[in-house]
Amino acid sequence: MIGRITILVLIFLLRVLALEAQSDSIFVIPKISGIIFDGKVDEPAWENIAPVPLVQYEPNAGDLPTEKTEIRFGYDDQYFYGSLRAYDRDPNGIRATSLYRDLIRGSDHFEIVLDTYNDNENAYVFTTTPTGLRHDAAISNDATGGTISTGGWLNRDFNTYWDAESTVTDQGWFTEIRIPFSSLRFQENDGKVIMGLSVQRKIARKLERLVYPAIPPKTDYAFLRPSQIQKIEFRGIKPSRKLYVTPYVLGGYQRHNQLNQSETRYETQDEFQKEVGADIKLSITNNLTADFTINTDFAQAEADDQLVNLTRFSLFFPEKRQFFQERASVFDFRTGGLSRLFFSRRIGLTDDGMQVPIYGGVRLIGRMKTWDLGFLDMQTQRLDSIPSENFGVLRVRRRVFNQNSYVGGMFTSRIDTEGNKNLAYGVDGLIRLFGDDYLTLQWAQTFDSLTENGGAADFKSGRLALEVNRRRRRGFGYNIGTILSGPNYNPGAGFVDRNDFKFGTVAASHTWLKQEGAFIWHKLEAIGSTYLNNSDHEPLSVEAGPEWTFSRRNLDSGGLSVKWNYENLLEPFDLSDEVAIPIGIYNFYRINGSYNIAGDNTLSAGLEVETGPFYDGWLNSVVFTPRWYLSKHFQFNLEYVYSDADFKDRDEEFQFHITRLRIGTAVNRKISTNALVQYNSTINLFSANIRFRYNFREGQDLWIVLNTGMNTNRYNYAPELPAVDSQSVLVKYLHTFIF
Repeated sequence: MIGRITILVLIFLLRVLALEAQSDSIFVIPKISGIIFDGKVDEPAWENIAPVPLVQYEPNAGDLPTEKTEIRFGYDDQYFYGSLRAYDRDPNGIRATSLYRDLIRGSDHFEIVLDTYNDNENAYVFTTTPTGLRHDAAISNDATGGTISTGGWLNRDFNTYWDAESTVTDQGWFTEIRIPFSSLRFQENDGKVIMGLSVQRKIARKLERLVYPAIPPKTDYAFLRPSQIQKIEFRGIKPSRKLYVTPYVLGGYQRHNQLNQSETRYETQDEFQKEVGADIKLSITNNLTADFTINTDFAQAEADDQLVNLTRFSLFFPEKRQFFQERASVFDFRTGGLSRLFFSRRIGLTDDGMQVPIYGGVRLIGRMKTWDLGFLDMQTQRLDSIPSENFGVLRVRRRVFNQNSYVGGMFTSRIDTEGNKNLAYGVDGLIRLFGDDYLTLQWAQTFDSLTENGGAADFKSGRLALEVNRRRRRGFGYNIGTILSGPNYNPGAGFVDRNDFKFGTVAASHTWLKQEGAFIWHKLEAIGSTYLNNSDHEPLSVEAGPEWTFSRRNLDSGGLSVKWNYENLLEPFDLSDEVAIPIGIYNFYRINGSYNIAGDNTLSAGLEVETGPFYDGWLNSVVFTPRWYLSKHFQFNLEYVYSDADFKDRDEEFQFHITRLRIGTAVNRKISTNALVQYNSTINLFSANIRFRYNFREGQDLWIVLNTGMNTNRYNYAPELPAVDSQSVLVKYLHTFIF
């Protein structure tokens, strides 16, 4: 078996070496002067630059724009500039749904994608709207693999230093974006810097997206793929090696309830909190940055979504803390599915989301010649029975064979003050075989002092993942993958959803792109996957069936799938305190249908319905997600989840409701409030996370954060639960000094 795999890999590598290097045309960005940064785009310097040619990406790929649009670029010694003249024959139709930073859905917008390292894999996204708000994000893995909602390839929590200004007139809207070169990391060769660039204008009411270059919609989010964008050249730019020092002060009040020693009643404990700390960012070279953090605090991070687990495997919660966001893709080491060798949420957070104080740490990230480098070391404080721990990560990666391929390695450590240690290493590679076909390989192994034999170096503590797929949305597509995971594989600084198995998956699809008619594209796919027990090779889980997905000309989307499931439970698992699925073999099918109204409408919604047998019972689930952009000052996003499970043979049933209401309000671009209000019926908890922000300028913020949790079913417990589960009010001020 291993010999056959080796031969196949060698054949693939030989084909890669035979590929000819791509010869991309270079767009030389002109150097300019005299820009008054006010969003009016009326300086003579802009008139001397030819606008880039734009075509429609959607709804009619390749067609000319329906509204006159002029996009230009330039630079000086400090900044990269982008300007947009978005003429509109119906200026009353211009949409600007928000003043809250990073909330652009439903708005007209101007977006720049920059692959600063020219590595065809990673990029930064800079977006602004007619209100001049800023949205930034980071792209990894060439905008493929996983989903946005599961923390796949788009990191929306990334932030950096840049500016945008917009104006609206009776002719349309106009905007300028200014990005300091000190906020970008790049490599200079012989006085020249090569990057990748793409740009778009979105006309929300028409659901029209204009792009440059003329990227065809052959994959999902093709307009965001770094490998598809235009090569650009700067000459003579020298990024300043700036030092950013951001101290913070925090004060607040926390109240929580704990059982007394006799467990007869809850006692209220009040705690007044005051903290000081700092983050420091130092540019060591043009493309190597060091971050230091002291007494790290994440008070302003958004609360996690309430979830209910209907599987017997661990839930995944994405990272939302800002310190871990910049170029987080360098530390990305997937080992199949949601599992990964390093998961930053392990640092300073318990599995149930409780915060563990952090003394501080250091992070080094960037590029040295052809190598991507990431280093992280963090030390947590002791919390009750949790000892102080040190987390270390070293990541290296290098491009090989062609511009879309790399090989790399990672080492992680987790060592506590009680002598326990967990060490892990991994090697991985992404190889572009030919065209849009890619091979992904990962091998990882762990050594844990708490496991039998201290984690001996054998396959029982290892995990191997291989995948070959076609990354495009046109014609025939496929995905073939396998994972081999040993029973002792346990990355202490990573995440594993399930373990001790052999896994195989095969998917074949065909996608039809339509130039006319109701659909832009639709895809029919057949998918099958199997988990086998390592010990006896018996099936543990099997899922197979067809799936149809589509995107309509009005950008509505949806799908329909029918899946057959086989589950071999070797031990029971709990759905709730009253309902458990017993040991046994189960065969059942599930039907799922979804429809989503285009999110660029001011009022839109999504609906997903799933029904069918579930183990030895029946489960109906509904997810309803209405969105209402009432005005640029006020937005609602509601997520309602309902499931009803009935196990008649055992006379058991299980119902739950989860409601998540996000309310965004903004007086202007500086003063805003964001509230996340949730209800989870399985734990009878109503919670709210309300964050007020006064952004004086970039890097200078005042935050007031309110967290509260209320028990909604107090009297069915002994002792009686308190009305308020926990409560806190925190005030945090941070100020960035730039040297």
